[in-house]
Amino acid sequence: MTNTIDSLFDTGLERYKAGESVESLIPVFKEVCDRSPKASSAWICLAWLYLLDNKGSLAFKAANKAVKLNPQDPQGRINLALAMLETGQKGLREHIEFAKQLIFVNEEWQEEVKNSIEDGFTRKPDWQNLAKVKKWLFEDN
Repeated sequence: MTNTIDSLFDTGLERYKAGESVESLIPVFKEVCDRSPKASSAWICLAWLYLLDNKGSLAFKAANKAVKLNPQDPQGRINLALAMLETGQKGLREHIEFAKQLIFVNEEWQEEVKNSIEDGFTRKPDWQNLAKVKKWLFEDN
């Protein structure tokens, strides 16, 4: 029996939440993206995994695709801004500002973003660029 895309995605998320290594999960989310190229949530997850694995260029490509598919997802914008920081690109401020606006009007998204940031620090404690993004999102006015 072959896994459906949804079950593959859900299983990948569960494995991530259970603490499985980023390296073992990247192929799972790459497969989801390959099989369902218009699934922005899969691209967002893949970009996050690449960021955690210090693969900034791959993260940028995945995050860029996610934002093109769903420009209203704050996590996609945050991942793109992080990937831009990691690869030394300019123009990330607009993504931060847009994400700030999105989470300002939606408390549920704000909680998701806060949880994601905390998860990032759990998996990559000295992540300087994530600290910058957190400050820009929640401390700068």
